[in-house]
Amino acid sequence: MTTRLYWMQSGGCGGDTMAFLGAAQPDVPTLLRTLGIELLWHPSLSNLSPPQHAALLESLQEGETPLDVLVVEGAVVRGPGGTGMFDARGGRPRRDVVAALARRAHFVVALGTCASFGGFGVGGEIDATGLQFTRFDPGGLLGADFRSGAGLPVLNLAGCPCHHEVLGGVLAALLAGIEPRLDEFQRPLEWYGMTVHQGCTRNEYHEYRVEEEAFGDKGCLFFHMGCHGPLASGPCNKSLWNGRSSKTRAGVPCFGCTGPDFPPAYPFFYTRNIEGIPLALPKGVNRAHYMAYKVMAAAAAPQRLKNRDTEV
Repeated sequence: MTTRLYWMQSGGCGGDTMAFLGAAQPDVPTLLRTLGIELLWHPSLSNLSPPQHAALLESLQEGETPLDVLVVEGAVVRGPGGTGMFDARGGRPRRDVVAALARRAHFVVALGTCASFGGFGVGGEIDATGLQFTRFDPGGLLGADFRSGAGLPVLNLAGCPCHHEVLGGVLAALLAGIEPRLDEFQRPLEWYGMTVHQGCTRNEYHEYRVEEEAFGDKGCLFFHMGCHGPLASGPCNKSLWNGRSSKTRAGVPCFGCTGPDFPPAYPFFYTRNIEGIPLALPKGVNRAHYMAYKVMAAAAAPQRLKNRDTEV
């Protein structure tokens, strides 16, 4: 049975497409063929002429051509002044096309943080929003009560960009009749039910508060360098990029790019703190207990960790 998928880019950079094209096991053509997906349109991969594409869009919006999966990459643009004309196609706001296709789709996938929550353009002149959220607030373009033809809300596959294994896994689950369990921001728990901190190779340094204040060494980046690893939900140390790495494994602090409030209004590489205690603590941690524990943990840190020696 063929599954028809239409991939739409709204206001964004195309980074999620680039990440998806990095899939290797299986690669994109094999994945689509194995899942029985017919790619009706992708802005970078399809070669329909403009008239052919316009006819396809009309057929989809009228319900003449079934639409099984709608994937939207990039934020929905509503500016200027609520007209949506900052991002238009053929004189029509692209947001209207997104909404019309979503009403026809059996499944709707927001790919990346911009499509999920609005991302960079929230609150600015372009007045960006996600498909069903604007930052933390339900609603977005489609409204909090929106449900696709399958009875599901928009599936938010957050990330800047989203890892290709997440999209491939979600598509495989949906087409096998498996309904993903979602968190409060409609992200699948299979990939967003853990923190980036889990699986981080710097965990032992974190536990003993062996800290870094500059790039280039092996210690924890949470206390001074702005790492969101203990705060952010995501599979970054589970589904490694190129099968081998992640930001923290490469010595770069986690930016928290899967969160509704990404990007933050403060510097990436700085931990906001009061007297050395981070303002944002790991999920579920009591501040008083945390302060006492970390003081004792730092005092008990093994010398090998202080020396940044990972050899036991």
